[in-house]
Amino acid sequence: MKKIIIAAFIAACFVQLSSAQAKLPPAAQKVADRAQIDPRTRAYISPQRIVWKYDGDGSLVQRPEYLLQKGNGQADLNSTGLCVMKSTANEFPSILLDYGTELQGGIQLVTGVSSAGGPVTVRIRFGESVSEAMAELGGPKNATNDHAIRDFTIKVPWIGSIEVGNSGFRFVRIDLVEPNKELFLKDARAIFTYRDIPYIGSFKSNDERLNKIWETGAYTVHVNMQDFLLEGIKRDRLIWQGDLYPEIRCIMTVFGENEVVPKSLDHGRETTPLPAWMSGYSAYSLWWLINQRDWYKQNGDLEYLRKQREYILGLLDVVFSKIDKDGTEKLDGARFLDWPTSDKPDVIHSGLQALMALTMDASVDICNALGETDMAKKCADKAKLLRSKTPDAHNSKQAAALLSLAGMQDAKTMGDILAENGAEGFSTFYGYLMLQGLAKAGDYQEALDCIRQYWGGMLDLGATTFWEDFDLKWMENAGRIDELVPEGKVDVHATYGDYCYKGFRNSLCHGWASGCTAWLSEHVLGVEVLEPGCKTVRITPHLGDLIWVEGSYPTPYGPIEIRHEKKENGKIVSKINAPRGVKVIK
Repeated sequence: MKKIIIAAFIAACFVQLSSAQAKLPPAAQKVADRAQIDPRTRAYISPQRIVWKYDGDGSLVQRPEYLLQKGNGQADLNSTGLCVMKSTANEFPSILLDYGTELQGGIQLVTGVSSAGGPVTVRIRFGESVSEAMAELGGPKNATNDHAIRDFTIKVPWIGSIEVGNSGFRFVRIDLVEPNKELFLKDARAIFTYRDIPYIGSFKSNDERLNKIWETGAYTVHVNMQDFLLEGIKRDRLIWQGDLYPEIRCIMTVFGENEVVPKSLDHGRETTPLPAWMSGYSAYSLWWLINQRDWYKQNGDLEYLRKQREYILGLLDVVFSKIDKDGTEKLDGARFLDWPTSDKPDVIHSGLQALMALTMDASVDICNALGETDMAKKCADKAKLLRSKTPDAHNSKQAAALLSLAGMQDAKTMGDILAENGAEGFSTFYGYLMLQGLAKAGDYQEALDCIRQYWGGMLDLGATTFWEDFDLKWMENAGRIDELVPEGKVDVHATYGDYCYKGFRNSLCHGWASGCTAWLSEHVLGVEVLEPGCKTVRITPHLGDLIWVEGSYPTPYGPIEIRHEKKENGKIVSKINAPRGVKVIK
C-alpha cells in the first residue's frame, strides 16, 4: 500500500524502523502473560541546525556542527568528530538544537573520551518553541514540568550513552552546569516515538497553503496517536473524550481504522462508572456517544459496537434524566463547551441544548444498529423534545455552530455569525464545528478563507503542528516560534494563552486542532459516508476558488481515489475510482 511520508524532514533525517512485532524470546515466554508490546516505532533523528550557542570567548563550544551529522548511537574510542563543551570556574557553555519539526519522545546523548573521565552533569531543556527551550521554570515566563518533565539535570556517562525524556518538543537546549568540566559529545539525537502506519487518505490542490494545512493537521493527530490517543504530547497527555471528536474525524480521513481509537474510547468507559460523567464533564459523555456512532459509521465494526451495548444503554438513561419535561437540558457536572466560552453560562446552555439533540440523533443510529428499536424511538422522541427549544446563539460562534448543525436555528443566520470578521473568534477545538456550520450555510468559500487565515496563521509563525489555542490577534507584531524573538517583537508562546494554557503551558501540538484536515476531505474532496462501513458514500465537491483538487479517502475496502477539476465554464469534472464494495453516489 502506498505510504505518504509524514513530512519531508523525516526521509532526510532517519531510517524508518520496522513496526513488525517479533515473538518474545524463549526465555521470556514464561512471563508473556505480563508482557505488553509497544505498538510504536522508535526512530533517531539528528538535529538539523544550531539555533544558538553560548561559548564565551569562542572556546567553550568547539565543533558543534558535528552534531548535525547522522549519528549511529554507539560510543567508541575515536576522539575525532566530536563536539566539545568546556566550562570554566565562571562560564558554562550551552547549545540550542533544532530537530526540524515537533516530535514525541526524548533525547539520546552519546559521549566520547575525555581526559578527566567520569560522568558529567548537564541540564536538558525541551521546547516546543525556541523561547520555551530558553526559558527558566516558573516565574513570569511560566515554563513548567507539568505532565511531562521538560527541564531537568542529569549525569551523562563517560564513553557511553543515555536516553531521557518523554514529551513533545522541537528544540533542545543542553547546558554544561559543573565548573571546570569537559563534555565530549558524539551524538545528540532526538528519539521519535510514533505509530508506523500508512497515510491512506490524501489531499492535494492547486493551493499549496491548503495542501500544507491538510498535511500539518494529519501530522498533528498522528504524533498524538501514541499508546493511546492523547490530546497533546506535551500536556495534558490525557484522554479527554470531547477532545477526541475532531481527532477521530481526522483519523478516519487520513488513516481509516486504527486500534488507538477504540482503545481510547474504551478507556473512557472503563474509567467512568455510571452515573458519572467522563472526565467530570457532562458534554464529554455526550461526545463519547457521538464518537461511537461516527467510528461505527466509518468502519462498520458491529462487533465492537455490541461490546458497548450495556454501557450505552445505561448512559442514555442518565442522559434522559437530564432533560426536563419541557425539553430543556439540565446537565450537571462540569458544564463545558470549550475554554473561550467557559465563563459564559448562557452560551454554554445554548450549546449543550444543541449538543444533546445531536447526541440523540447519534444514539438513534447506534440503537438501530444494535437492534434496540424501543430505545431508538426514545432517543428520537427526546431529540424532538429538545428541538422544541430554540435558544439564542448570543453571537457566539461556538453556539451558532452547534445550533446550526442541530437544526435548531436557521443555518444561514448562524452562518452569518460564523462568517463575521472571518476567523476572528475561532477556537482550535471548535474550529471544525465552525467550519461545519459554514458548510451547512453553503458558505464554502468563506470556510476555505478561514482555514487559510486561521490554521495558516499558525504556519506563518513557524508551526509544524497545530496548537491548543490560537487567536488571530496574536499575529500582530509577532516573532516566529522557531527563532529567538527579536527585540521589539512579541514572544507569542510566552505571552499568550489563557485559562489552563497560559504562556508556555500552551501546547503547540494539540490533536483537537486537526479538524481542518477532516473538513477539507469531507467538503472539498466532498466525501460523505452514508452507510456504515463506507458501503455507500456520496461525493459532492465544493472547490470554491480552487481550480482542481485530488486525493484519496480510506474505507474498509481500500481507498477511494478522487480528482475534481473546474473547467473554464465553471463546471466541475470528476474522476472517481472506488474499490469494489463501495457504492458512490454523486
